[in-house]
Amino acid sequence: MPVAEPGFFDAGDLVAVLTARPLARPLDYLAPEGGCHAGAFVEVPLGPRNVPGVVWGPGRGDCDRAKIRPVSRVLDVPPMREEMRTFLIRAAEYTLTPLPAMLRLATRAPGLGDPPSMRRIYRLGPARPGRLTEARRRVLEVLEEYRGLSFTLKELAEMAGVSASVVKGLVKLGAVVEEDAPRDLPYPPLRATAPGLELTAQQAAAAARLRQGVASGRYGTTLLRGVTGSGKTEVYLEAVAECLARGRQALVLLPEIALTAEFLERVEARFGARPAEWHSGITRTERRRCWRMVAEGGAQLVVGARSALFLPFRELGLIVVDEEHDSSYKQEDGVIYSARDMAVLRGSICSAQVILASATPSLESWANAEAGKYARLELASRFGPSALPDMRAIDMRTEKLPAGRWISPQLQEAVQGRIAAGEQALLFLNRRGYAPVTVCRACGHQIGCAHCDARMVEHRFLGRLVCHQCGESRPLPEACPDCGAEGRLAPVGPGVERLAEEVAQLFPQARVAVLSSDLFASSRALKARVREISEGAHDIVIGTQIVAKGHNFPHLTLVGVIDADLGLQGSDLRAAERTFQLMRQVAGRAGRGDRPGQALLQTFQPEHPVIRAILAGDEEGFWRAEAAQRRAAGMPPYGRLAGIILSGPDARGVFDFANRLARNTEPLTAIGARVYGPAPAPIARIRGRHRVRLLVKAGKAAPLQPALARWAGQFRLPANLRLQIDIDPQSFY
Repeated sequence: MPVAEPGFFDAGDLVAVLTARPLARPLDYLAPEGGCHAGAFVEVPLGPRNVPGVVWGPGRGDCDRAKIRPVSRVLDVPPMREEMRTFLIRAAEYTLTPLPAMLRLATRAPGLGDPPSMRRIYRLGPARPGRLTEARRRVLEVLEEYRGLSFTLKELAEMAGVSASVVKGLVKLGAVVEEDAPRDLPYPPLRATAPGLELTAQQAAAAARLRQGVASGRYGTTLLRGVTGSGKTEVYLEAVAECLARGRQALVLLPEIALTAEFLERVEARFGARPAEWHSGITRTERRRCWRMVAEGGAQLVVGARSALFLPFRELGLIVVDEEHDSSYKQEDGVIYSARDMAVLRGSICSAQVILASATPSLESWANAEAGKYARLELASRFGPSALPDMRAIDMRTEKLPAGRWISPQLQEAVQGRIAAGEQALLFLNRRGYAPVTVCRACGHQIGCAHCDARMVEHRFLGRLVCHQCGESRPLPEACPDCGAEGRLAPVGPGVERLAEEVAQLFPQARVAVLSSDLFASSRALKARVREISEGAHDIVIGTQIVAKGHNFPHLTLVGVIDADLGLQGSDLRAAERTFQLMRQVAGRAGRGDRPGQALLQTFQPEHPVIRAILAGDEEGFWRAEAAQRRAAGMPPYGRLAGIILSGPDARGVFDFANRLARNTEPLTAIGARVYGPAPAPIARIRGRHRVRLLVKAGKAAPLQPALARWAGQFRLPANLRLQIDIDPQSFY
């Protein structure tokens, strides 16, 4: 769909307005009194109500003008820039997403149509009461953690989990200040010229290259690859400084909300003020403020999750994708897209530099750098006195472990030594909960979810069984739900909670922290625990993959991986790549201070090529071997894949429709593509909907999206079926 050149429409002119409603195309309206610009945010009548939309260009004029209604009003926000409309169109075309759904991503801010006004806000006051109730303490903790952000009374009370009267009581004590302030104030200016940390020669050379790219004002993508602890953040903050100095805006994407607190502190220390935030942990008021200030130029730097990519930047000059290999950058619900790939697309449209930073880059980014599409910068050594950890395997085939135990004698001895030295140890197991399976020893029944084809995971800390697919939970039963036998239910296999139980037995005096996303009611609680660990409040940390994501624990000198083989199981295309990345990232948590670190990997396959590559630290050799295998098989990044997911309430109906798709593949075979399936998805039922998958494989240069659109367009989808197309699938569940 072409984008009209920016222009003005006089009152009564036909304009096409795109709304976020699931309609096939923009609808024609009459420009309002006073006219409007292309890209203007407007309200238009649709059926019995007014809905928001964007003026997409001139109207088509293919219906009776007498029936065309006028635009109700133009909203008082900056129009959507042409480059943003182009980005939405190209992203929709690439992901095969309806354009209204893409527009919804770009307008996820409440109250955009509200007029400017005053509002009552609450912030931290100067007084500190001597004695505090638990409720009052929580209010002050929220204000302390999110200092610089705006809160209404309702938002502050909700985030602290208290009543409004608790906040009002703190106002009377002077611990909280209540004041009237304009909505949507600009963010404090950042000092672009403030000096950063002193860089090593290698860091300084990389920073100079990045600054030069930003200064050019042209598009370019750089893969910034540096070993864990090499100071990648300080290097790309130099590029941020250059961007701000030139009056352009910068965006830094992070894979986890838990990482934002530490990063925001680093930004504040570097530039003298906190940047704008955009993620699920901020309030509705802050979402609106961030959206408007980005559009008006009142936010110089945004730190956010993947959806921040769809904010209406006025002058975007730099996008940083930190930990670019992380799978959380792929959204797999609703609009299916890769934020890493969309960052490159957006940068190319608005002439911005893109930095992809990682210690263990994705094979796609590595291949693009090899092919010369991306520039490549290397940071081969750690910053300061810290050195890379010594890595060894523990061959579990020679270890004598009693039943129900998972920590080998070698690892136990190593942990004990670190505790005695006043250091920290991390035990890593990428499995949440207490046990992945609960089985009845009387009849063999494994407790599963009533709504999904998945086993329920025991979470003993919560006292419940939880389905990790749909979130369904139920209390731990006394008797087998199948045969009724009491006292015969047994956990099978370890999760981090069961590992914590074993740690308590082996190290009774140790202070233990468990880091797993399901154990924290809020991101605030998770951030607080991470801070405690960083300050040395715990001797042993037990964690899932959340511990591998960029945290800096200066007292941690030993990492023990309980099951290094776990990620190698199954037939996932990216199993080797992900295992390699995760193990290297986890091992990189050790020895980041001034004391040497060690990583011990418990494995039953010490001769496996991935394990050997991890231990040898031969990252380049691993990527080349993995690339050779993918190239020989014509798999990404040397071929193209698309996943087709059909779901519905009736298994037979889903399969029948999937078979129709598989029998009529002429648009795909015409471009040399092959269709595999249909087959039940590995998790064949989620939330009561049966799921069937097909896989389309094509050559690297094949025009896959147009062929897929023609193929799917041959069929009328039954009302109870849902069809999703996943371009470049990252998982196959």
